[in-house]
Amino acid sequence: MLSRKATDSRRPIPTAVLIGLSAAFLFCGYEFIRSTANTLFKQNYGKEGLPYVMAAMPLGVLLMLYGYGRCLSRFGPRRTLLITSLLSGAAIFICYALIRAEVRLASAVLYIVREAYVVLITEQLWSYLNSRLSTERARTLNGPICAVGSIGAILGAEALAAWSQSLGTATMLIFGSAAILPAVFFAMLAYRFCGEPPPEANVEQRSDTLGVRLFARNGMLLLLLLIVITTQVISSVTDLAFQGKLQDAIPNADEQNAYSGRFFSALNQYALVAQLVLTPLLLRFLPHWLVLVLLPLANVAACVYSWAAPSLFSYGLAYQTFKVIDYSVFRGAKELLYIPLSFDVRFRAKELIDVWGYRFSKGATSASIALLSYLQWIVQSAALFSGIGTAAAFVWLALTPLLVKRSGENSSHKN
Repeated sequence: MLSRKATDSRRPIPTAVLIGLSAAFLFCGYEFIRSTANTLFKQNYGKEGLPYVMAAMPLGVLLMLYGYGRCLSRFGPRRTLLITSLLSGAAIFICYALIRAEVRLASAVLYIVREAYVVLITEQLWSYLNSRLSTERARTLNGPICAVGSIGAILGAEALAAWSQSLGTATMLIFGSAAILPAVFFAMLAYRFCGEPPPEANVEQRSDTLGVRLFARNGMLLLLLLIVITTQVISSVTDLAFQGKLQDAIPNADEQNAYSGRFFSALNQYALVAQLVLTPLLLRFLPHWLVLVLLPLANVAACVYSWAAPSLFSYGLAYQTFKVIDYSVFRGAKELLYIPLSFDVRFRAKELIDVWGYRFSKGATSASIALLSYLQWIVQSAALFSGIGTAAAFVWLALTPLLVKRSGENSSHKN
């Protein structure tokens, strides 16, 4: 698996700039989709329906990921990125048209598409970066690349806040769909001018579409998957707690969408500062293992606070803390682990971990909550969600030393 070549590190600055610009447009569009999908779904099904639609999400994501794997085997990474991007934009626009036609189910489909498309495209961008940058370059550039993406997200969230009430919530979907076009344009420029990473010889790409067999040969991949699943439990429950409180506080759809835009604009601004300052400093001057340990500790503190002092502010703070860390330091630190590994790890196993793992955990957590609520074994509450988030943060902390050990083994010998 440790089969990288020196030529993989050519033209790092143009690669970083072009992929950063692609991410900026992608995340700008996602801010129009994220809050709008939440708002429209809650208007049709109520906040009580969120765990159910989130529970249905992993199957849709797995089908999309399988299609991605088949495309990768047949067309290679460049054309696969083009195909998945254009199909995502078309799916969002079709959902918009159906919502305008008052097809209630379209808001549920939109929610699932929203959850799937952004992680699938994002991880393809990072797979490309991990194939073009050396580890030392990545320590310096990963934070700024994330920061360029955050600038797009901030602009998208601010526009959402400004336009939701004047243009209407559903109209925001048009902007989100359209933003995918410049995102894929800059990604194609990166492939054109910085090269397309070729698969190594003897890869199993035709018989192992999802890269499942790679997990049996590299224990670090399995640990990464477990940690990603654990982190997304935190993401799911803090999101549910915040969205529930938000629905109670601001039931009007357009007003809620505007508030949500301001909330995510602030989140992305915090992430921007972390990406430009915190991530480069931590990755460059602290041992990698220490960075990986500090991240779950910060989430433990935020979740404990929201559980001890419940309010819209504290639930929003816990959700923002997780997202800011996830978008900046955790992203930068996690991507370093993939760089020395093979093409199939970077383009197949990584997508299984960072696309399906993210969404499976979110869906499984929501399904469990929905089932227990349906059986009347629990009563859904923000306090319960905060307690679950706290427990998950401690599990993340416990798994991290094992990940550090396995990543060290990967660095010392070939798998």
